[in-house]
Amino acid sequence: MTKDPIASMYYTPRTITRFGDYVLACQDATGPMIASAYSIPIYLPHGESLPADGWDGAIRRGLLDEGAPNAVCALEISVAPKNQGHGLSARMLAELSSNAARLGYDQLVVPLRPNGKKDIHEPLATYVRRTGSDGLPVDPWLRVHVRAGGVIENVAQRSMVIPGTLQEWRAWTGRPFDRTGPVDVPGALMPVWCDFEHNAAVYTEPNIWVRHLLQGPELRSVR
Repeated sequence: MTKDPIASMYYTPRTITRFGDYVLACQDATGPMIASAYSIPIYLPHGESLPADGWDGAIRRGLLDEGAPNAVCALEISVAPKNQGHGLSARMLAELSSNAARLGYDQLVVPLRPNGKKDIHEPLATYVRRTGSDGLPVDPWLRVHVRAGGVIENVAQRSMVIPGTLQEWRAWTGRPFDRTGPVDVPGALMPVWCDFEHNAAVYTEPNIWVRHLLQGPELRSVR
């Protein structure tokens, strides 16, 4: 996922400084950082569906200042491996929501990557409808958001687009990429499309849009 060319536009010292109010860090009692959360303010037209370009589009909108921001888009929540499984991701989500409300926004939107999806050939539109006996989504990360009050809105069909030469994809994945067609890559949500004749491959990942409506004083209107 680090090979997404749009990621390099956001994860730079200058950009992180520019959006420093939207970046959170969590330290344990002895000082080391054990979790982080990144987000960016964006403009969303009122009454329209959340856009198909998801994660990539949110970064572009935030960097290009396309209208006065009226929402915050969460880009990443990371927890150190040794601290996972203790509810820290839910805590970081709550802090992102509180921070957005503190900054005057009334919504946090999330192009969520459902890490629990294991069948690379199952459409995301089908996976997102799968629920457990408790009525909550089967995907662990999606469950966290729904428990926190998030509403599943739609699928961002091209949330992340990662192109590369076949040599690059071979180096990134260890797969041969020796024929035209779909290539299964461990950890991907969908197959990567290989165009052997043109020495290129592209991964187009869909994500799930989740919207959290926030409460707080002096919130900015979404209209």
